[in-house]
Amino acid sequence: MNMGFRIFSVEKQIDPAIVEQFKDVVTPHISDNMNRIHAAGAELRPYHKDGKLVGSAITVKTRPGDNLLVHKAIDLAQPGEVIVVDAGGDTTNAIVGEIMQRIAKRKGIGGFVINGAIRDSLAFRNDTFPVYAKGVTHRGPYKDGPGEINVPISIGGMIIHPGDLIVGDEDGLVVVPIDEAEEILKKAQKMAQNEEKIFEAIEQGTVDRSWVDRTLKEKGCELIVTPSLISSGESI
Repeated sequence: MNMGFRIFSVEKQIDPAIVEQFKDVVTPHISDNMNRIHAAGAELRPYHKDGKLVGSAITVKTRPGDNLLVHKAIDLAQPGEVIVVDAGGDTTNAIVGEIMQRIAKRKGIGGFVINGAIRDSLAFRNDTFPVYAKGVTHRGPYKDGPGEINVPISIGGMIIHPGDLIVGDEDGLVVVPIDEAEEILKKAQKMAQNEEKIFEAIEQGTVDRSWVDRTLKEKGCELIVTPSLISSGESI
């Protein structure tokens, strides 16, 4: 086995019906229900005009500045799947540009997540094809390898296995392990419903804020009244 030049198949696939429902779920609700430790670093930001990224991950691990295996991942990807690339976080050379964007969009691929740089940023900014990346550079990539497809990768503290669900919106990216997707979906949907009730209470002026003082008291916080430096009736 040629370690560093390998392509694996994906053993498990997430239920398309679950993927579809995640399109209505915001990343904060997903993250909160995974104890906030399955999100990518804030340095990966959206570079497309608008629109949500939701889809099963095809993972790519490549050396910084090289996109040979990313090209192969585009050929292998099925409609709706998201190509997630760990290029070491290096932004010296771009990993994808407009040509690859157009090919991926034509194939119905769900988007790109690039732990590295992109180029032709205007083409991405004027389009709804989702792309998240660490930065932008005009310098193009090499096409020599090595690289691997459908192996576990790590991006900004976020571990992604092939087939895991990737969700991205204006607040960033989260990964939902494939075996946990249905449970996390239900919890996130319930959180959204509870939040709507809070919004209604805010508008009606009935929101309960007693928890703030209660928590401070439990923490032992003291209210210390400092005497005024200026006596009553004095002028400056």
